[in-house]
Amino acid sequence: MAQGHKFHDLEESGETLVAFINSSQLENLRRVKDEHLALFDQHTETMKTATQILKDLAQIEERTGQRLLDKEQEKKQRDNELGILEEQLRQCTAKSQISDSEIQFLQRELESLRNTEHELETLQNEVDEDTTEVIPSAVYVAQVYYLITKIKWEYDTQPNILKGVHYGADLATPINIDTSSKSRSDISNQLWSFVSTKL
Repeated sequence: MAQGHKFHDLEESGETLVAFINSSQLENLRRVKDEHLALFDQHTETMKTATQILKDLAQIEERTGQRLLDKEQEKKQRDNELGILEEQLRQCTAKSQISDSEIQFLQRELESLRNTEHELETLQNEVDEDTTEVIPSAVYVAQVYYLITKIKWEYDTQPNILKGVHYGADLATPINIDTSSKSRSDISNQLWSFVSTKL
């Protein structure tokens, strides 16, 4: 029953399109075609932008996570070294046999480690700021793109394959288009067929 209704709507749309073509002048048809191709180009560019944003986001997350792990490991190692040096310094201070030069050397080492620890904390704060500022911005753009198109794209595909899922009001429709075997106009028509005309 629903398919019959959709076919009837398609039939009416086809009749309306034929009537429009018959009643339009050649110049109007060219303008519509040009606008249609421009819209397809804009859609393709938007999809490329969203793909690049998500790839950049994944790289940022991976690099940030790895840097954070490395710095935490290094900080732990420095903390251990710092504890050992502080213990050694206490022991050296308690022993009168230790020379002033050895104590000064240990103090310099301790200060160097404290400076390194401070640098690590500063770097960790920068990593935290990058994580809170860059990632939410990219996620926001990707969410806006999804809200407009209702299409969730797969980005780890071959360059000539458009793959994803359109989440319509009633059902989810998989999308799998080989762009090397279809014209840009056909691809645009197929993608626009997912867009609801109901307000």
